[in-house]
Amino acid sequence: MNQFRFPDGVEYLGGSGDEVRFNVNMPTDDDGHFGRECPDCNQIFRVSADDYDALPDDLTLWCVYCGHSDDHREFITQQQMERATRAARDYASQLFGQMLDDTFGGMARRSRNNSFVKISYRSTPFYPEPLPGINEESLIRERICERCRLHYAVYGEHRFCPVCGPLPAMTVALDAIDADETRLDALAKLPAVALRPLRETGVLDRTYADTIENVVGTVETLAEKTFHEFVPNADALLRGRGKIFQRLNDFADLYRDILQRDIRLDLADSWADLEAVWAARHIFTHNDGIVDPKYLASAPSCSLREGQRLRVDDHFVRRALEIAKRLCFALANTHLEA
Repeated sequence: MNQFRFPDGVEYLGGSGDEVRFNVNMPTDDDGHFGRECPDCNQIFRVSADDYDALPDDLTLWCVYCGHSDDHREFITQQQMERATRAARDYASQLFGQMLDDTFGGMARRSRNNSFVKISYRSTPFYPEPLPGINEESLIRERICERCRLHYAVYGEHRFCPVCGPLPAMTVALDAIDADETRLDALAKLPAVALRPLRETGVLDRTYADTIENVVGTVETLAEKTFHEFVPNADALLRGRGKIFQRLNDFADLYRDILQRDIRLDLADSWADLEAVWAARHIFTHNDGIVDPKYLASAPSCSLREGQRLRVDDHFVRRALEIAKRLCFALANTHLEA
C-alpha cells in the first residue's frame, strides 16, 4: 500500500535504491496541446497531446526554431518542471517526516530534558497542496506536418517539424510569403495617426523594399533546393554559373534545359511583372534603389530616368507576392514531374 500522499495528478510508481518514479499529469490547453521548450534556445512550441501519446517512448524531438534535436524528455517547459518537482518535494517532505518518526517515535507523549537541552517531538500528518497549473501561451493557428501529420503550433518563424525535422522547401517558401502578406495586412489596419510617422520616417518605403528582397530570396532558395533535389550532378552543372538562382531568366533557362520544364509558360501573363520585381530587387540591394541603365533595360515600361530613385508601393508589393507564390507552385510542379 502506498504510504505517501500526493495531490491529484501524481501517480507514485515506487522506487528502489536512489531512484524514485512518478507519473505527473501535464494538463493540455483548450485545443488539446501542451508545451515543449527547447533546451538549447529556450523557445516554446506546442504539440497535440493525442499525437504525442502515439509516438514511441524513445522519440527524438526537434526544436521547430533552431533545429536542436534531443531526447523528447529534455523538452520539458519551466512550468511543467515546477509541476513535476512539486511531486518530488512532497515525496521528500514525507520521507523526511518518516525518518523523524522512526528516530523520535513516542516522543509525542513525553519530553526529555536535562539542565542543558530539552527535546520534544510531535508527528503531524502531511496534507499535499494542489499541483501548480500550467498557464503557457495558447496556440493561435494549428499546423499539420504534411509528412508525419503531427499537429503542432509555433510562435515565430520556424524551419523544422518537431518529429521529422527539416521542413520541405516548398513549405518554408509559402510560410515566408504568408509572413510578408501578414505584415502588409497589419500595416493596412493601423489607424492614420499611427501610420503617419511610419510613412514620414520611411518605414513604409523600407518595408516595401525589404519585402521585394524577401520575395526574390524566397524563390531563389526554393529554386536552388528543388534543382539540387532532382538533379544528381547539380553541383557539377552549376559550377562557374555564379548565383544563377538570383537571376530570374537564367534559372528559368536552367530548368528548361536540364529539367525540361519551362516555368515561363505557367506564368506567361505575369512574366514581365516578375522581371520588374527581380530588377527592383537588384537595385534596392546593390544600388540603394537608384535607377541605372541595366534596370531601365530590364524594365522598359519604367518612366524613371537614370539617376532617379525607384519607389514601390503596397500595390506593387502585393502583386509581387501574388505572382511569386504562383512561381513557387510552378517550381513545385517541376518537382512533381521531374
